[in-house]
Amino acid sequence: MREIKFKDIVNAIAELCIKINYELDEDVIDSFTKSLAAEKSPVGKEVLELLIENAKIAKDEQVPICQDTGTAVVFIELGQDVIIKGGNLTEAVEDGVRKGYLEGYLRKSMCNPFTRANTGDNCPPIIHTQIVPGDRLSVSIAAKGGGSENMSSLAMLTPSDGIEGVKKFVIETVDKAGPNPCPPLVVGIGVGGNFETCAILAKKALMRKLGEPSKDETAARLEKELLSELNKTGIGPSGFGGTTTVIGVHIDVMPCHIASFPVAVNLNCHAARHGKVVL
Repeated sequence: MREIKFKDIVNAIAELCIKINYELDEDVIDSFTKSLAAEKSPVGKEVLELLIENAKIAKDEQVPICQDTGTAVVFIELGQDVIIKGGNLTEAVEDGVRKGYLEGYLRKSMCNPFTRANTGDNCPPIIHTQIVPGDRLSVSIAAKGGGSENMSSLAMLTPSDGIEGVKKFVIETVDKAGPNPCPPLVVGIGVGGNFETCAILAKKALMRKLGEPSKDETAARLEKELLSELNKTGIGPSGFGGTTTVIGVHIDVMPCHIASFPVAVNLNCHAARHGKVVL
């Protein structure tokens, strides 16, 4: 068995929360640069240039990329041979998010759904935990903005809808969202499982590096098809029109019941803030 100290988890999560809100990963910046070269609209090009400049300023000056510093969504892979010393894992994650959002001067957006009273520390985070072999603790965090989250959708399709039904649902979701989720978007899609797991699959798909295809061959082909089709919608960067509505389509798949065909679409704005730390 391997011990990992409670305080080390707290500090690692706090640092990661700050980093992902200040610095976009290179995969996202590269996608902006490639899109800029291919964009047909002059206004679209100008918006992409501004996004690249904004990301540079945020990194250089160590300030948030966006005023909406998001809900902290945490995916944990806990090695079965790990012992947390000094506290429990959930408390460590919450303390880390609290510390990161307070010390990084990040906007606290979590509130009571009925009274709208702010919790004051961006807690609780959304935590998904999986037990895996080994003696490592892997923590992946996304700072998920509210605007794009609000445009997400889920459908319980029927098996007869098939792949064409999935494509139709995804395209309709993005088209209906229009400029609201702050394109260019990363589109996370979960296919299979059941009502709740397809939504988690869609969220987890957003954690993948841009351009990294699904391990499922059918899903990987569908990712390419949807990327092409979605960029024909004409929504464009920030909704001003153009050929860059989407910079990535990621699909995660798992088996489902023979009578079901659940599909979830989780949209992410251009500020695709995600990062990972392994202890």
